[in-house]
Amino acid sequence: MGKKSAAAAALVLSGVLLATGCSSDGGSGSGPAKTGGGTAPAPSASASGGPAQGTEDGPASAAAYRKWGLKPLPAAPAPPAEKPVKAKPGEVPVISDIPTKEKVVFVTFDDGAEKDPRFVEMMRDLKIPFTMFLTDAAISGNKGYFKPLQQLGNAIQNHTLTHPNMRTETGAQQQHQICGQQEKLTKEYGKAPRLFRPPYGNWNEATRAAAKECGIQSIVLWRESMQIQNMQYQRGDKKLHPGDIILAHFRGKSELKGHTMTEMTANMLRHIQEQGFAVARLEDYV
Repeated sequence: MGKKSAAAAALVLSGVLLATGCSSDGGSGSGPAKTGGGTAPAPSASASGGPAQGTEDGPASAAAYRKWGLKPLPAAPAPPAEKPVKAKPGEVPVISDIPTKEKVVFVTFDDGAEKDPRFVEMMRDLKIPFTMFLTDAAISGNKGYFKPLQQLGNAIQNHTLTHPNMRTETGAQQQHQICGQQEKLTKEYGKAPRLFRPPYGNWNEATRAAAKECGIQSIVLWRESMQIQNMQYQRGDKKLHPGDIILAHFRGKSELKGHTMTEMTANMLRHIQEQGFAVARLEDYV
């Protein structure tokens, strides 16, 4: 993609993300795109080699949480010896939660438009594991921002080149979106993504076929979407459930009505802590 076309794609993407919020109420399936309406310790080793979140006791952990106006989250359990997400031979599974009875949830951040240095500081302090699903048009202005977050043990996964609605794309176009981003992310961050999140949660069987061709092992959707202050739930009981995947975004003040990404993240962590959940690393389970 040339410089002019890349800049144009980034401009279009910025408008799309602002208008739609890059999420849909159909995050657990392939239904029509909808706009979200809410406003929204001593570290232990994980199977992926990165640090786990802090434990409930220990002065260093408690102090780190106090710095951000938070209470410590429960310690995440040890990663399972065998990953619970299993695919049939030759199939790429589509998941919105993880089959587990343990009281854990999984935090994901999409797109990459906002590059808040305070968020890096927050994650370095709190050691909360999370997964980044990055779009090339959103990160192209400063790809280096995400490397310190990756160095903390957080994986970078695939969210397409330009953030289209995949169900409106041909099979060849979908393959270009996924494989093209696989190539770019592998070159920039040194590791090929295993997971793919379709923009807006919209996918079809052509998406699954393209993902397989590009080396993707699982398509990842979500159960909750974090807005500015409130969590948007898919289930009627408006509660977190064991294994839920939570969607959040790299968003700035213009999208968050004057609030920062770190403020949104702190609100999300409060919801998780108040419901007694730990945050585990998605890649340890998929």
